[in-house]
Amino acid sequence: MRKAWIVAGAAASGGLGFVMLLVVGTYMVAGNLTNGIGKGAVGLAKGAVPAAYQPLVQQWGNLCPAINPALLAAQLYQESGFNPNAKSPAKAQGIAQFIPGTWATHGIDGNGDGQRNVWDPQDAIPSAASYDCELAKYVKDAPGDPTENMLAAYNAGAYAVIKYGGVPPYRETQNYVKTIRSLEQSFARPVGRVQPSQQAAGAIYYAQQKLGTEYLWGGNGTADQGGRFDCSGLTKAAYETVGIELPRVANDQYNAGPHPARDELLPGDLVFFSDDLTNSRAIRHVGIYVGGGYMIDAPRPNAVIRFDPIDTPDYFGATRVTEDGAKALPTGPSNV
Repeated sequence: MRKAWIVAGAAASGGLGFVMLLVVGTYMVAGNLTNGIGKGAVGLAKGAVPAAYQPLVQQWGNLCPAINPALLAAQLYQESGFNPNAKSPAKAQGIAQFIPGTWATHGIDGNGDGQRNVWDPQDAIPSAASYDCELAKYVKDAPGDPTENMLAAYNAGAYAVIKYGGVPPYRETQNYVKTIRSLEQSFARPVGRVQPSQQAAGAIYYAQQKLGTEYLWGGNGTADQGGRFDCSGLTKAAYETVGIELPRVANDQYNAGPHPARDELLPGDLVFFSDDLTNSRAIRHVGIYVGGGYMIDAPRPNAVIRFDPIDTPDYFGATRVTEDGAKALPTGPSNV
């Protein structure tokens, strides 16, 4: 939600050796791959933004040099999870979480229907981009990265950025800037290949030890649950063993890092499945890729953790988990 300053005005089998061989061998091949969202025009990762909002985010994310579509998407996700009906205890409203006073000053009629409606994404998304660009103008002379200064102004106010000559020394503001920049990497369509994850082998090892375990909806692998998991419970537990805290929900886990293409998958990548291939918020299943077109997953009730093929009609995409990407994500109860 808007921060306080705004109120003030602003089927395979095999053992561990097979899995580790895949991991080590792939790392040797991929060791010099590069990563980044690229310079210039930034595209959006497949399905990361719901299809209803993607054209708006792509268009308005190019409004000024301080923002891009992936960064605008990261802000909207952080503010509301793309929920146009979101409300907060601070009375922030809509997909972009404007409080009434800020909306009265900075809301625009994005769709040209003669109304400025904070609950209408066709107004709220353009307004969020416009507001970002206004803030960027306020702090344009401050030293440092213009985008990070804009984000700091969004969180702490333009005066603080000007006073401190860049991102101010406030923990909340510094964390906010880091969070949005990390999420930006997740929402951007990668340019070139994505770097391999150094924690992947440990996550795969954990999941491999759970093969044959019975599925349990909402299962986190605890003793009172008989050590059973559902799909996102398994992936969360696997990455916890290597020091990465993932959200509990699969569609949020999708945003824990950049998104390699199908032919760029490496062991340890999370792979996702959905009945709506245009919207990451509709993801309903996740597994851990182990190579050769297979994953380890907890598939469904009355089944066990097992190897399954990933090349099915409902394959949505993949995420290469990063520590910073995971830290930027919300946590919450399981729904997949």
